[in-house]
Amino acid sequence: MERFKYSFVVGNMNLGVHMAFIVKKKIKGNEYYYLNENKRVDGKVKTKTLAYLGKIREDAEQKAEEFMKQFSVNTNSKNENIRKENIQISKLKSFPINIEELAQFCKSKGFVFRSSDIYGGFSGFWDFGPLGVELFNNIKQDWWNYFVRQNENVVGLDASIISHPKTWKASGHITGFKDVAVVCKKCKKSVKLELSEFGKVKCDCGGEYEKIGVFDMLFKTNVGALDKSEAYLRGETAQAMFMDFKLIHQTSRMKLPFGIAQIGRCFRNEIAPRDFLFRGREFHIGEIEFFIDSDEKKCGLLEKKHLNLKLKLLDAETQEKGNGNLNETTIGNMLKGKKLEEWHAYWLAEQIFWFKSLNLNEIKIREHMKDELSHYSSATFDIDYEYSFGSNEIAGNANRGQYDLLQHVKESKQKMEIFDEKTNKKVLPMVIEPTFGMERIFLALLTKAYSKNEKGEIVLQLPSKLAPIKAAIFPIVKKQEFEKMARDVFFELKKEFNVIYDGSGSIGRRYSRNDEIGTPYCITIDGDSLKNKDVTVRIRDNGKQVRIKIKDLKESLRKSINEGEDILRLGRIVDTRKK
Repeated sequence: MERFKYSFVVGNMNLGVHMAFIVKKKIKGNEYYYLNENKRVDGKVKTKTLAYLGKIREDAEQKAEEFMKQFSVNTNSKNENIRKENIQISKLKSFPINIEELAQFCKSKGFVFRSSDIYGGFSGFWDFGPLGVELFNNIKQDWWNYFVRQNENVVGLDASIISHPKTWKASGHITGFKDVAVVCKKCKKSVKLELSEFGKVKCDCGGEYEKIGVFDMLFKTNVGALDKSEAYLRGETAQAMFMDFKLIHQTSRMKLPFGIAQIGRCFRNEIAPRDFLFRGREFHIGEIEFFIDSDEKKCGLLEKKHLNLKLKLLDAETQEKGNGNLNETTIGNMLKGKKLEEWHAYWLAEQIFWFKSLNLNEIKIREHMKDELSHYSSATFDIDYEYSFGSNEIAGNANRGQYDLLQHVKESKQKMEIFDEKTNKKVLPMVIEPTFGMERIFLALLTKAYSKNEKGEIVLQLPSKLAPIKAAIFPIVKKQEFEKMARDVFFELKKEFNVIYDGSGSIGRRYSRNDEIGTPYCITIDGDSLKNKDVTVRIRDNGKQVRIKIKDLKESLRKSINEGEDILRLGRIVDTRKK
């Protein structure tokens, strides 16, 4: 057996003074490397094998160093049993990422995969992986909490994907929900346009478009095995809320004004799906249909915070002049300029407030010009987000008037008026419609969160309440007493939070792999934990650490994640600066 000079001296007042070193053993002509330790116990030196290091010397040295980083002890400190790695306070910088890089990142980390990937994918369809489904569900839950549970005059609905075919006749989708496939006469590039755009827009190269054909956007399907009838997968979530409006009014005992909210899957047979999740054939819309007596012009919910909300607006007049300059204004000024009515203003402001709560502040509003308004709308606004790969629509808000209810009255021959106790008369309400592209919000959060530290390592700065994994629990070494305590903490936290247990690799490596998937907190069980029944909580966005008693840990995470409280104030701050 050969001992290397490559060794580690380790001291600890509880474990005694001992030394670890690499040894090489020959067994049946083959060389094997091990990490042994010498430890003085009761005046005698005892040798113990700590780890098998492989057959190659260079690999053995690297593995030994990683092992000892986990098990090194600071002999100069009386306050620490096991020395934690010295971590400098992180300085993070937002890092632009294009749509192709984002798709690759999502695939590599388990956020999003191509549907049917083993068959080469299926254009326009995507699967949310383990991390993606957690993040997406958290986004939807936050939306639901904000717009439904925190509003006494909004209730929810989860309608079927397939409805009676007459639904889409009444809504105008069968005749008007079409795209035009075109090719540029100059550069020969093929794209799709909406019907309203053909003849009005030109190619980026300046060339004019030639029409190839007009295509239905609705997916057709057959219902029934024997007596088949043609039906459609829904192209939007709105229509079910109009059809169920009267039933919900009756069963929920709602009074005008009130809203119906829904998040659901929609399907559009896109000619050219592209840009990852941004334009697919299957996607989710979050939508509210808010019903108001058309004679009720004053919004009782409109407050100063709504009126004083500042925003960047590209108005119709500016666009008609061929100008794309944004004007800074307020919701109040938009009302004074008669660009929208009070209820419309209220819901537009509420949408912006929600985006701000997610730290998505790069918002601008674009007013639709008269010639691009949908047939049902008297005023529509796009909410655009400044992605790292360009500005694109993320949400919208339309005044739909009474159009949809009138269309369903006409097609179904059913009355849709309700009795309004406030006015003591029957009313057919008008509708304000805030709508959200949920996958586009998913992409906005990822591009906003994508950052790198000084080492060039990815740190995903997702809001804690949305992060797919809330905390990772580490035993600092692979020893039974550390692992048992870490497992106990893990199972207790898992009752309330989505947390993971990670006992593989150095502490630094474990930090890094959780940083890049957005885990806000890393919780380490170390030598002090065994003695003091506390843990070290390391914060993703700045590398700072705080010690918190295990009995207080769940409540501290609850306050930090759910209520936004600074976790550094909930325990004893640890000085991690290098000496």
